[in-house]
Amino acid sequence: MKFGKEFKAQMVPEWQEAYMDYDFLKTILKEILSFQLRTKPPAANPGGLKRKLSLYRAFSGLTHRHTNHTPKSDSSPDIEKQPILVNSVNLDGSHSYETTFLMPSVEGGEYELVFFRRLDDEFNKVDKFYRSKVEEVLKEAAMLNTQMDALIAFRIKVENPAGWSDRAADMTRLASDVSASTAALAASTPSGARASRRGLHLMDVIEEGQSMHERSDESNHDKVEKDNIDKKEQEEKPQSTDRKFRPAPLEILNRVKINSTVATPRSTIKTFLKVPQQTELKFTRENLRKVEEQLKGAFAEFYQKLRLLKSYSFLNTLAFSKIMKKYDKITTRNASKFYMKMVDNSYLGSSDEVTKLMERVEATFIKHFSNSNRSKGMLALRPKAKRERHRTTFHMGFLSGCTVALLIALVLIVKARKIMDKPGRIVYMETMFPLYSLFGFIVLHLLMYAANIYFWRRYRVNYSFIFGFKHGTEMGYKQVLLLSFGIAVLALCSVHLNFDMEMDPETKDYKQFTELLPLNVLILLLVILLFPFNLFYRSARFFLLTCIFHCIAAPLYKVTLPDFFLADQLTSQVQSLRSLEFYICYYGWGDYKLRKNSCSDSTIFITFSFIVAVIPYWSRLLQCLRRLFEEKDPMHGYNGLKYLLTIVAVCLRTAYNINKGDVNWRTAAWVFSVIAAIIGTYWDLVFDWGLLQRHSKNRWLRDKLLVPHKSVYFGAMVLDVLLRFAWHQTVLDLETSLHTQTMIALMASLEILRRGIWNFFRLENEHLNNVGKYRAFKSVPLPFNYVEDDDNDD
Repeated sequence: MKFGKEFKAQMVPEWQEAYMDYDFLKTILKEILSFQLRTKPPAANPGGLKRKLSLYRAFSGLTHRHTNHTPKSDSSPDIEKQPILVNSVNLDGSHSYETTFLMPSVEGGEYELVFFRRLDDEFNKVDKFYRSKVEEVLKEAAMLNTQMDALIAFRIKVENPAGWSDRAADMTRLASDVSASTAALAASTPSGARASRRGLHLMDVIEEGQSMHERSDESNHDKVEKDNIDKKEQEEKPQSTDRKFRPAPLEILNRVKINSTVATPRSTIKTFLKVPQQTELKFTRENLRKVEEQLKGAFAEFYQKLRLLKSYSFLNTLAFSKIMKKYDKITTRNASKFYMKMVDNSYLGSSDEVTKLMERVEATFIKHFSNSNRSKGMLALRPKAKRERHRTTFHMGFLSGCTVALLIALVLIVKARKIMDKPGRIVYMETMFPLYSLFGFIVLHLLMYAANIYFWRRYRVNYSFIFGFKHGTEMGYKQVLLLSFGIAVLALCSVHLNFDMEMDPETKDYKQFTELLPLNVLILLLVILLFPFNLFYRSARFFLLTCIFHCIAAPLYKVTLPDFFLADQLTSQVQSLRSLEFYICYYGWGDYKLRKNSCSDSTIFITFSFIVAVIPYWSRLLQCLRRLFEEKDPMHGYNGLKYLLTIVAVCLRTAYNINKGDVNWRTAAWVFSVIAAIIGTYWDLVFDWGLLQRHSKNRWLRDKLLVPHKSVYFGAMVLDVLLRFAWHQTVLDLETSLHTQTMIALMASLEILRRGIWNFFRLENEHLNNVGKYRAFKSVPLPFNYVEDDDNDD
């Protein structure tokens, strides 16, 4: 793989604007090369000479490396021929670098001037971004240091609930644990960073985890000085260890409070009613466990941030090295060593704060959160990348083949037995078809979700971060396809068994058992969904159940993107919810014994048909009101108004379907459906997708697009409009040869297709918003709230 593609593949998606623009600089180099080819075309060399030249080049590397070790006195001719001069300048208080091209009078020198000007812009951009991110992690390290102080003190109080009398004994007993963690993080703070460098050798855990890269970068002078300090500290180790490494004083507990990080309906109601929350510290092992879990997650997320920062520094440094080598190759100058010397001496190339912080975080995490088990601790800090398993691909392909075969067999059976010409088809369409259509809606939605995942990955949309999936537990498109085809095979097998049992004279009398087949499939799927053991993608199932519960209790939980994203999916699955209602009616009231549909004649069923259809939109309305209450953004109020109009339209359409032929219901349903569809379409295109921007550089789209073909966006907008208005067929009463249940299933399927298209562009817009704000990490709540004391600034 070429470096340019590998460079893009390893970028942090949300930071891609902060990386060096390698392709742009390559374009400038191509212009230099093309100018040279126009002015000095290459001479035609004979084949023999070309081979000798290649042999000479293969050996010239040794000669070149040998000349690098010549004395400095012999390098004066090189200085006179130096092509560039790189200086450090201060502009408006910001540190930057400026390259002066010393050969502007050469032919084509203006192209090289432009190259170095753009190269400086890219390097200053990268260096500035890296500085800002390092400052952020240093501040965060200071916060984590305070949290660790409070955790150590909290542990002491939990282990000694009698009081403060045995404080000295507790301090002595835990001193060895604290020495490798708390002092380490204290040294990582901005105030103690310089002082910590002289004391690092005391922490044997840090020495053990020191990276080879850092050791190779140390100068000989630093090594000698470090060895001298080691000898001195070995002589003074007892008193210096006792003096430097002291555990967190227990008085810190007087200045901290436990944050209520887990929102519950009870806490939400108390906050709304302004009931004072319990803020006193309770020194129980349960609270200690919760605090440790929260800090463990905070350390793991912080470590991932450090890893990405280190990768950012390495990748950009390598990119500058690659681009300068290309420049040297094209221009036959030796400018790379001068420019890379500046890069190596810059903050980007010479700063070691991130490496030292990583080592200190490793030491702290291993010591305090994995019982000094390094392999266990590093596994938690560096979870293994999820690998594609061949068995997943095999089973997915096998089940997809089974699905296609069963569908073809079903069509052939219907045609061969002329089932559609028999009088029982009407009863089947009114009873069994709504039961089986539920599985069709679920499978179609999963297929669209699998397609979304595939294209999100292809266009580098960081969907796992946006949804907040735990690292390594997100499902890929193959896993989702495996699940969808598995459900399809179960449902189609049930349909075939239903047909065979009715057609076979020996089993024709088992009508009740035949009618129970779809219910058995549904129960099996619910059992798998609620299965508590670590099988069938437990983490994904638990995440789904949590989001469903948050949607049901919408106003009582803080609204996050997965919650309202799932609620939006449910608004496209209204017919599935009605199918579930029909399951309860058909089997609960015993209609399955007689194979008849008396549900539509029940007042209770009709009432619940309104309620079930409204539930997803009502959930979204409550979520919008909760966000309006918290964020004070009027756009959430307007969004809630959109769902309120949709609720009215859905209720009117349902009422008209019950009272067919009533002109008043039809007119009201038509008017509100059109209004809701227009507002919903405009909201989709403008706010959810971020399109229809008139002054964008991409006319009527947005400035940044992930899909290179603009026609895809215009096609998606047209499809969104058409599919949104497809539901109006239920109001227009167009005459078709299809059965009513078939038409309802078709319209529901079109809405699911529209939602699948909406999903991709909605998450693309969210991803681009994160990219614009460089949001690559989720904010992890910390367990303690530290109250600063103005009287004790030290």
